[in-house]
Amino acid sequence: MARISGIVIPDNKKISFSLRYIYGIGPTASLLILQSAGISPDKSAKDLTAEEVNKIQGIIDKNFKVGGELKREIGKNVQRLKEIGTWRGLRHARRLPIRGRSKTNSRTLRGNIRKTMGSGRKSTAEKT
Repeated sequence: MARISGIVIPDNKKISFSLRYIYGIGPTASLLILQSAGISPDKSAKDLTAEEVNKIQGIIDKNFKVGGELKREIGKNVQRLKEIGTWRGLRHARRLPIRGRSKTNSRTLRGNIRKTMGSGRKSTAEKT
């Protein structure tokens, strides 16, 4: 099991998919890393040599923010928005949707409570 940027990547998958387990690396970044390292994206993660793993680790450390460092930066950006009082910052503070239509399409953040005529009503069988 290879360990890259503090994350144990799965052995049974291709390396292009295994790198995506690292927070901050998606499909495009994964292919870019492998291309600059000179490794085939179709190669399995368990077939990597220690030298190839070190090469990937060096490229990630040099060019990308990943893991805890990226999460801290995102948190600082959100905190800055809250402090300067922007609309997005206020939406973050109230734990409401930041973008888009928030009346109907925000069930994840607002909870699955639908305030309609029949919601919360007891049926006639339950009343008696």
